[in-house]
Amino acid sequence: MIAGILRSREGWHIDQLENALRGRGIEVVKFSITDLLLSIGGGAKISSGDIDLTRLDAIIVRIIPLGSMEQLMFRINALHRLKNLGVRIINRPSAIEKTVDKSYTSHLLADAGINTPETVVCERFDDAMAAFIRMGDVVVKPLSGSCGLGIVRISDKDIAYRVFRVMEQSRFVYYIQKFVDCGGRSVRIFVINGKVAGAMTRTGSDWKANFSKQAVVAPCDPSASQAENALKAAKILGLDYAGVDFLVGDNGSEYVIEVNGIPGWKGLQQTTGVCIAEKIIDCVTYETIETKQNSRSRADGMPA
Repeated sequence: MIAGILRSREGWHIDQLENALRGRGIEVVKFSITDLLLSIGGGAKISSGDIDLTRLDAIIVRIIPLGSMEQLMFRINALHRLKNLGVRIINRPSAIEKTVDKSYTSHLLADAGINTPETVVCERFDDAMAAFIRMGDVVVKPLSGSCGLGIVRISDKDIAYRVFRVMEQSRFVYYIQKFVDCGGRSVRIFVINGKVAGAMTRTGSDWKANFSKQAVVAPCDPSASQAENALKAAKILGLDYAGVDFLVGDNGSEYVIEVNGIPGWKGLQQTTGVCIAEKIIDCVTYETIETKQNSRSRADGMPA
């Protein structure tokens, strides 16, 4: 069995996955999605450098780098094509599409009855200012991003005016959420293959609570409703593994604020002792080989 790791550079998470795969006797190749080459006609070919990706049994996606709309479409479509050829993609491209856009994620969660903070997504400056004036204290986030980068809290009208004008000039979409006063504490639940693999609290020195921002982490037992909603969110979005983030407001209300489809787990593993990489590799099963062979036969016009 051969598994690929889609990554941009080496690092702790890549090492964890590679060691877990090799520990099970699985051959590992690592590649960058920015080196893709796709051939149409004359036989399916999708490669990255000198690696023929159609020969892989599974690919674990660890990054979808930002780029132009054309680049993103091409990269995601290549993953869809690989999946159609029987390569097991973790997480699958349809799930990545749903979680890379915070707006889309929020709508899907709300439609399923999962509590999320009041949110407005718009393109017009006037609509953004009206949302701020109505909510009074807001958090403005990029549609795509992680680790708390680019997120700002605004409670002053003049600052809102200045920030929103800059965003307008740069043609950004406004993603505005009502601020939830949680005392700088959040809960991260890690879901793998339909089960809760671990959970932790993250307590920041200010209103942000991200491990990457030096938040203090501690293991925790999530509430029954948190565990239920974390599993429900991962299922709705079609995720094999996910990091589901909760805030608990000062009135006791629980909110899902984000579902990360390419989550990190260094802090969770350090504080819980759970080897997350091993559990992710459980999703990479030998059944993918038979599935891939059947898909190849169909692609070649032969009976499976």
